[in-house]
Amino acid sequence: MPQLHRSALLLALLSTLPLAACQRHAAEPAASAATPPPAPAKPQLGAFGFDAAGMDRSVAAGDDFFRFANGTWVKTTEIPADRSSYNSFTRIVVDTEQHTRDIIEGASANDRATGEEKKIGDYYAAFMDEAGIEAKGVAPVQPTLDAIAQIEDKQALARELGSELRADVDLLNATDFYTDRLFGLWVTADLMQPERYAPYLVQGGLGLPERSFYLEGGRMAQLREAYKAHIAKVLELAGQPDPQGQATRILALETDIARVHASQEQTNDVKAGANAWKQADFAAKAPGLDWNAFFEAAGLSAQQDFIVWQPRAVSGIAALVARQPLETWKEYLAFRALDRASPYLSKAFADERFAFYGATLNGTPQQRERWKRGIDATNDALGEAVGKRYVDKYVSAETKARAEAMVHNLIDAFGRRIDQVEWMSAQTKAHAKAKIAGLTVAVGYPDKWRDYSALDVRRDDALGNVERAELFEYKRNVAKLGQPVDHGEWYMVPQTVNALNVPLENRLIFPAAILQPPFFDPAADDAVNYGAIGAVIGHEISHSFDNTGALFDEHGALHDWWTAEDLKKFEAAGDALAAQFSAYKPFDDLAVNGKLTLGENIADVAGLATAHDAYVLSQQGKPAQTLEGFTPDQRFFLGFAQAWRGKYRDAALRNAVLTDVHAPGAFRAQTVRNLDAWYPAFEVKPGQQLYLAPAQRVKIW
Repeated sequence: MPQLHRSALLLALLSTLPLAACQRHAAEPAASAATPPPAPAKPQLGAFGFDAAGMDRSVAAGDDFFRFANGTWVKTTEIPADRSSYNSFTRIVVDTEQHTRDIIEGASANDRATGEEKKIGDYYAAFMDEAGIEAKGVAPVQPTLDAIAQIEDKQALARELGSELRADVDLLNATDFYTDRLFGLWVTADLMQPERYAPYLVQGGLGLPERSFYLEGGRMAQLREAYKAHIAKVLELAGQPDPQGQATRILALETDIARVHASQEQTNDVKAGANAWKQADFAAKAPGLDWNAFFEAAGLSAQQDFIVWQPRAVSGIAALVARQPLETWKEYLAFRALDRASPYLSKAFADERFAFYGATLNGTPQQRERWKRGIDATNDALGEAVGKRYVDKYVSAETKARAEAMVHNLIDAFGRRIDQVEWMSAQTKAHAKAKIAGLTVAVGYPDKWRDYSALDVRRDDALGNVERAELFEYKRNVAKLGQPVDHGEWYMVPQTVNALNVPLENRLIFPAAILQPPFFDPAADDAVNYGAIGAVIGHEISHSFDNTGALFDEHGALHDWWTAEDLKKFEAAGDALAAQFSAYKPFDDLAVNGKLTLGENIADVAGLATAHDAYVLSQQGKPAQTLEGFTPDQRFFLGFAQAWRGKYRDAALRNAVLTDVHAPGAFRAQTVRNLDAWYPAFEVKPGQQLYLAPAQRVKIW
């Protein structure tokens, strides 16, 4: 489920960029901004940009603001059969998916296409060639299986593991840094020396979402049994010997890996992740793996400096390499290769993968249509090539300019909020003011588009295309080492419905696709736009000053710029907000983890407050106007709540609560209870469930 994305690990793994408004790249075949379409006669939602029919006015705003604003929508909206959740982001994703489908299928049907256009078309056509894929069966993955079968000793195992090392941050789908390979790698600015690149080594190797799925009882134990059956089925489809016995051994190995993994909260601790290792340190600090062979196979033998994000996991996994039998590792690697390849193999493999990961794990009844999966795969591999064409066809220069103006209004409003913070010393304020002054913004699309000319795409090789695209991206990242830091790289493609804050850059990124209703509608009322996209923008600005962003100074360096007393007060406010969110229980036996979601919750509180300030400033004293019976403040807060409307299948919601750094949208909408202006707007009184006495309202920034 797309979110306004910011995990501590992910952000620490992104490059630094300077202040530069996005300008159109002049080189061909770069897209040019589309001629702005005429403004629509009316907003897409309701009379002024808000879906009043989706409200449930039987619920008091002060008891449950999410249901008050969205209750009827929740009751009447069905989650599509091929999705585990549905929300405001999904609404835009569906439209954007159709736009990119038009682009990609057009390229595929163009017999005279050349260059990137041909690569886009061929990549998609290969995925859509069901008959050709079916005829090949397991053959496309057989070379990998043969290579694994030929591993004769632990040194050869280390070489195989090194050759599989990949950079697996999935920004298109807004997931955290996750890899089912034993380790993952990302190359970006060095956390300690941001003027240079460093490779970050992170834990991996699991097929289930994270360690608790292997170690806890109840539902998790049931999921493990289903996962073991899935492993056996995949091995059986591939004709592997003793699938049941192998499944038992593979699950046991993954459980051992899970035991040494860092938890979600530990992974999101930037200071704990800032571990600088020399290549020579690995043999002493993580014995058991032939690191020389590993790094040579990974193309990193000349690299001396690394950052090891979860050192206990790296050491623990290396010890497992030595301790576990070679044959068990070979069985594990063969299954991981088959499972990873399944979406690009015959129907039996693809269906089995969905049956477990989609239906069993997330409760999704129906697999997505093949064309949708093909669009996702093509965007994953050639995202910026598709993005050029998306910008050219669908992005209005006027919309981009208006969004940029809103961003700068909100940055100004946040600066004023810093001035008004009563508990902060002048010394800390000076650093905060310097940081907001240096905050850079990129809206819509990158200045410079990625060059895919070296990527080999074949119209008859779906799995090979995926593997070559992954290797292409890995080599692109490794090639950065030893080079000047590129201060123009984007980390989301324009057709991504999301937004990003990058602390190492002190920079914000707003892809073009999020600038659509219900977040932004040129025909909507200003109050609704500021409550929706304004709060999104404020959210990303505030990430520069949340519990993680506040660790970075105005230059993007990991630097303690707080006085001890100010930091103590800031942390106390964070503790209060964490406690507030930990009281929310989507299930009787499962509560939101307020500490895991703290950074996002801080950004919501501060971002919403900043957006409200910016809206008031934008009106420049104009008289308040009531529309359809709603005052400006009511429209502002309703716009915010509408942006967070959504619903989950139970299994997916449970997984999200356990693994996601974002609280579910229903609880994010309740952020309004911390803003003084919300109370008179909806006549919220003591005794109502969301009411907080003024002293209990969390005010951060």
